[in-house]
Amino acid sequence: MQHFVLCTPLSGYLQMPTLWLTFAPVADKTAAYFHISLETVNWLSMVYLLISIPFGLVATWVLDSVGLRCAVVLSAWLNMVGSITRMFSVLKFLSLGSQSYWYLFIGQCFCALGQPLIIFSPTKLAALWFPDHQRATANMIASMSNPLGILIANLLSPALVPEGKHIPLMLGIYAVPAVTACALATLGIHEKVPPTPPSASATNSNSQPFFTGLKMLLRNKPYIILAVCFGGGIGMFTCFSALLEQILCEKGYSNDFAGLNGALFTVCGLLGAFLLGMYVDRTRKFIESTKISFCLSALASIMFAVTSRFRHQAIMLAITSSLFGFFGFAIYPIAMELAVECSYPVGEGTSTGLIFVASQIEGVILMILLQALTVHVSEDPFSTCTLDKDGALDWTTPVLVLAGLCSGMACFYVIFFHTDYKRLRAEIISADLVKAEDTATTDVPES
Repeated sequence: MQHFVLCTPLSGYLQMPTLWLTFAPVADKTAAYFHISLETVNWLSMVYLLISIPFGLVATWVLDSVGLRCAVVLSAWLNMVGSITRMFSVLKFLSLGSQSYWYLFIGQCFCALGQPLIIFSPTKLAALWFPDHQRATANMIASMSNPLGILIANLLSPALVPEGKHIPLMLGIYAVPAVTACALATLGIHEKVPPTPPSASATNSNSQPFFTGLKMLLRNKPYIILAVCFGGGIGMFTCFSALLEQILCEKGYSNDFAGLNGALFTVCGLLGAFLLGMYVDRTRKFIESTKISFCLSALASIMFAVTSRFRHQAIMLAITSSLFGFFGFAIYPIAMELAVECSYPVGEGTSTGLIFVASQIEGVILMILLQALTVHVSEDPFSTCTLDKDGALDWTTPVLVLAGLCSGMACFYVIFFHTDYKRLRAEIISADLVKAEDTATTDVPES
């Protein structure tokens, strides 16, 4: 039953980023097909960040107050409705004309409403359904399905859209798993919690009420530092994934190569997360692991910022993207577990959800800032971008700023973040009490 409950939300984790980043790897062709600017295409990704900020708080309440099953099913339905709505934008018989983009945008909004419900849930899933020695691994598997979806989007979108006229085919193919996941979630999940609690914290769950938990989090200094730094890291990775094609095409790299870099970024991230998840499950060294990985990912971001500004550096770009993903994504599931450890007994949905809300706020600010720092290049013989009316964009300054922010966040986190493992300590105390009661019962003489 554990494996089925884990696998059912995985379909949601996988498809969420494919819907979010459908257009990012083929931004230039999307702009040409719908007769819009690249900035307008970027709003199809940015709307996820904007909607997740207010709706993220609703999602945390649903997870901790209503339950995991309701969150997963509702997310699946929103994704299905959004995917079908997006298809209306390319149906010729509707003759939508200039209104076609707005159907695309509204579809993205529906999908964006479903994102927080599913993306906040890995720690809740791990806490309710898995014992303490498997939680980091279960959280890693669920969390890393999200970057695996990014990988699929980076590979599949360029393959499906060699020319703009193939965009309707791409939207149809992306709608199929959304409908499948909706049916699987609706018909396949029947229980909120397992019949037998897998751990002491699941057995003696004393999570705080939603608003009480929020107040506790806002007064928790280690949690605030983790939310700002790790939320900023997620925001930077969001910008990197959404803007990678535009960053590279101006220097003459093809959409296929940008997709390959996105794939390497994700595959190596999955490997890093798997190895670090296994290591932390054995050693419980959450803090040390995240600090080292954050620093190494900052170094990789600097390497990418420098290398991406030169032409004919395909091998170095592939290496730096791989390293950035390997160390950056490795932090993801461990930091989610660490958020629960430093905020216990606040509910898992609330503690991880608030970090993602922070990441969306930081992601929106970063996306707007980075685009504002670009410079229009009207004519460049080396560019492979499909030019809009304003020409291609030079991303030299934005990528250097991104690397600088990543390095600053890493230094701040290493210096100032310190915390106790509150949930693990509570489980040890609970286990000792159970042993003491068992011993006392054994020692009572029979009458």
